[in-house]
Amino acid sequence: MTIATLFLALFICMMIGMPIAIALGFSSILTILLFSNDSLASIVLKLYGSTSEHYTLLAIPFFILSSAFLSTGGVARRIIDFAMDSVGHIRGGLAMASVMACMLFAAVSGSSPATVAAIGSIVIVGMVRAGYPEKFAAGVITTSGTLGILIPPSIVMLVYAAATEVSAARMFMAGLIPGLMMGFILMLAIYIVARIKKLPSRPFPGIKALGLSSAKAFGGLALIFIVLGAIYGGVASPTEAAAVACVYAYFIAVFGYRDIGPLKNVAWRNKQESIVVASLRNIAYMLLAVIKTPIDKEIRHVVRDGAKVSIMLLFIIANAMLFAHVLTTERIPHIIAEAIVSLGLPAWGFLIIVNLLLLAAGNFMEPSAILLIMAPILFPIATQLGIDPIHLGIIMVVNMEIGMLTPPVGLNLFVTAGITGKSMGWVIQSCLPWLVLLLGFLMLITYIPQISLFLPEYIDKLNGY
Repeated sequence: MTIATLFLALFICMMIGMPIAIALGFSSILTILLFSNDSLASIVLKLYGSTSEHYTLLAIPFFILSSAFLSTGGVARRIIDFAMDSVGHIRGGLAMASVMACMLFAAVSGSSPATVAAIGSIVIVGMVRAGYPEKFAAGVITTSGTLGILIPPSIVMLVYAAATEVSAARMFMAGLIPGLMMGFILMLAIYIVARIKKLPSRPFPGIKALGLSSAKAFGGLALIFIVLGAIYGGVASPTEAAAVACVYAYFIAVFGYRDIGPLKNVAWRNKQESIVVASLRNIAYMLLAVIKTPIDKEIRHVVRDGAKVSIMLLFIIANAMLFAHVLTTERIPHIIAEAIVSLGLPAWGFLIIVNLLLLAAGNFMEPSAILLIMAPILFPIATQLGIDPIHLGIIMVVNMEIGMLTPPVGLNLFVTAGITGKSMGWVIQSCLPWLVLLLGFLMLITYIPQISLFLPEYIDKLNGY
């Protein structure tokens, strides 16, 4: 009766259009009042403790704010220029460069919709002008944008780590090879299609132009080495690395590239200006910019947008943790686990059910909410069947990627529809061929665990564990 009440209340609330966070909290409180001995005071304490007890969650607002600075600044444009110069000369190279740009931007943003918005707003128009079919261009970008939650650092991985209390650093390690593998599979598919359809390419710009574009993009790409290097090297935790990333993103966007903030459009060196004079002028302007930063409209807008997204996500997490608390105290995951194990279901059969369940949920809910609801239920069953929790996490993340492309709640679909001005039906059609590719990739990740586990196990071996 407890299980039925909890889930029935949740689904009814969602069906009548109640926000997912409030639906989670309401169904949890209703179940506690009807079936539990917990007091209302304990609910308040759980809502507060759900976020304050999880140090890893502190990384989420930091990564969101760093992503906001990089998305607003010119980092995306410089990454695209570098990708174009690198692979644009191959047939279909413009589309392949778009995938490469999404991979690189994913590694500095951690967000799938942000990757689609930042890269797609520039690249889709450019691909159409170069002679690519608009539907092909839209499908490539919408699908490649899903790499934002698979290639670390990933906000969705942090949510899974908080929900199951596994290591966020190990999740980041496990996501790297699958993320790169998926990117290369997409690029290979584009190359094959380009050869068949004779899609255009652009001439190689030369080593000098490639070196110049890579130097310009290095300011943003350095964030990849700072964050992942610190985490993989054991120098910093994901939360500490996220804090450093946030500060670095601010400095590179405001003081380095100068695309936003008090120094916008201020040149590093004017014509016929000596290096000494330029250095003194820049020092003076930078000191003044530090003072002006708190009152600058653009920076305040970026911080406000980052705060809105952070508050929304953390509010969902707090209510989902309350939901997980009810699940745990009422032993619901254990009851479900015992029922499934008693059926004698093998691990591979359980993983089929997991994929079907998550693919269905991805049609109706946002990824973080799905993970926070499903992970506490699936986690104990997986451990009893001998499935590695990190492997389960990557399977869930890949399912969330596919959910980004499935209506009616596929976030990437909405972003692409906004960029192109096309209908949702048109965007969905553009993604269908790539969706088949993603489903095949999901099968690989599900049944070849070493794709996900090789890197964390190798780094553990290097550290003597």
